[in-house]
Amino acid sequence: MVSVTSDRSWNIGEIRHPLNQDAQGVNRPPLDINPLYHHIRETPTGVATVQRASGPAFLITRWEDVRFVLQDPRFSREHALDADDVPGLAGTLLGMDPPEHTELRRLVSPAFTARAVAQRRPELVRQGDRFLKEMIDQGDYADLMKRFALPFALNTICDLLGLPEEDREAFYKWSMSFLATSDATREEARASGAVMAEYLGTLIEQRRQRPADGLLSHIAAHAQNFPPEQVIMLPIALFIGGWETTAGNIGTFVQVLLSRPYLEYESGFKYLVRHPEMLDGAVTELERMFSNAAADGMPRRVMDDVRLPGGGLLKAGDVVIPSMDAANHDARAFDAPQRLDFARATEGRGHLSFGHGTHYCIGRHLGHEAVVIAIGLLVQYLPELRLAVAAESIPRKFGHAVTGPIELPVTWR
Repeated sequence: MVSVTSDRSWNIGEIRHPLNQDAQGVNRPPLDINPLYHHIRETPTGVATVQRASGPAFLITRWEDVRFVLQDPRFSREHALDADDVPGLAGTLLGMDPPEHTELRRLVSPAFTARAVAQRRPELVRQGDRFLKEMIDQGDYADLMKRFALPFALNTICDLLGLPEEDREAFYKWSMSFLATSDATREEARASGAVMAEYLGTLIEQRRQRPADGLLSHIAAHAQNFPPEQVIMLPIALFIGGWETTAGNIGTFVQVLLSRPYLEYESGFKYLVRHPEMLDGAVTELERMFSNAAADGMPRRVMDDVRLPGGGLLKAGDVVIPSMDAANHDARAFDAPQRLDFARATEGRGHLSFGHGTHYCIGRHLGHEAVVIAIGLLVQYLPELRLAVAAESIPRKFGHAVTGPIELPVTWR
């Protein structure tokens, strides 16, 4: 039953958000987008009232409206932290507004430019090659997440930051807890955040006294004018945003490529074996169709009354949830959006999986390139790669801010 609730939103019954949560409130996102997003997007405003644990919010689903929310300064991240599923984001790039956000981001942004990533590419290839060969050497069957995607993604960001080798396993465990979103694990998330902060506070001070390779030394040397808590939280945000999203994308994209046909080929993977020049376009298209956000974009609070391009009216104080997933499947922006097209021409309407505007993902170039390299190495060394289990039986991460396969059993002989 759909009924008008003025031009603010359309009431489609009571919708709980995240849309994929179970009866206990644990979010369990599937591989493919929830069909309810398509239904909401085609209502007169493309906006729906949803109920979250923190209270009511407005879910935004159209590409033009989502892009508008992400770039307009009337939508604040800093004033919406009380509506976040993930605790502990205050003082991080993910929880700040300009001008503080701009100044802090400027401190590290040179390390993440397209040019900087291109300079790091040979080392990324070397690391990926090493982890893949180690996986191949142990037999003809492996969990791709454990043996390749996770260690490759983890070491990519650890090397960039300059985290000591002996501490990386601990950081991995802390960060896994930090992004938990279910009530049962939020206390553990806070505890992990405190441990990470204490560790980094000590390490940054050591780097200030004895500089070493990596971004941590740069932060230590150039962050004297920032509050200490912001300096400590900066590498935490970079680390968490930099490895788990990349690992999740590698796993999800490989699962899709191995399990779904493409054009006249048995699978998208087989197509890329024959057409490796299409790798970059393939990864871009997979980013559009299968983002790693488990529950849409982070909430914003409306600071002044505003009307969306699609007609929806928002009032000061409203909490809005921009759904990048829904926007990425909007036929107003993408021709036949449900079709996987590695040669898709976006004509200025690119996907929003990395966000847009002030909070556009600082690691978008690094994350994209790492996934291209990872899949490229698999195509090169393991052209006979295939899933070792049925695709529908592969478990996915739940109760977490980032989604992806928990494990990905594969074989190649």
